[in-house]
Amino acid sequence: MAILQTNEMMFTAFEPKLQNRFLMEIEGIPAYLIKKIDRPSISFGEVVLDHINVKRKIKGKANWDNISCDLYDPVTPSGAQAVMEWVRLSHESVTGRDGYSDFYKKDLHIHTLGPVGDVVEEWILKGAYCQSAGFGDMDWTSDAPVNISMTIVMDYAILNY
Repeated sequence: MAILQTNEMMFTAFEPKLQNRFLMEIEGIPAYLIKKIDRPSISFGEVVLDHINVKRKIKGKANWDNISCDLYDPVTPSGAQAVMEWVRLSHESVTGRDGYSDFYKKDLHIHTLGPVGDVVEEWILKGAYCQSAGFGDMDWTSDAPVNISMTIVMDYAILNY
């Protein structure tokens, strides 16, 4: 039986990462409009190998899950216009023309900030594009700001540090 060392039993002070300390960079969309973003998550498929009367399981293909993103929609610069510029790179509503993936796929960056504004974590979302965009609700009974919601799809993510 292992014996715990004193330094393993005692509390060690640490600085937690806070949810409100982040910046996200999407080319063409000002970072201050991005109100909320999911951090990347990954799941793996399962491959079952049958052998007589037992099953052996191994890891299958990796799948990076979609990310939800909420943005403010100010009067100027228009958040809706910025999002639609990205959407138009993949599909133009007026003509029905679709774009090449080189045009609409981007590398996005999520920076987690420390208490003094230093970058303590960086995610790079490779080959990301806007799968869906919702431009919010209008309501005469509410004084809440208009939100834009996006679903972002990516090929894979890299955690640099």
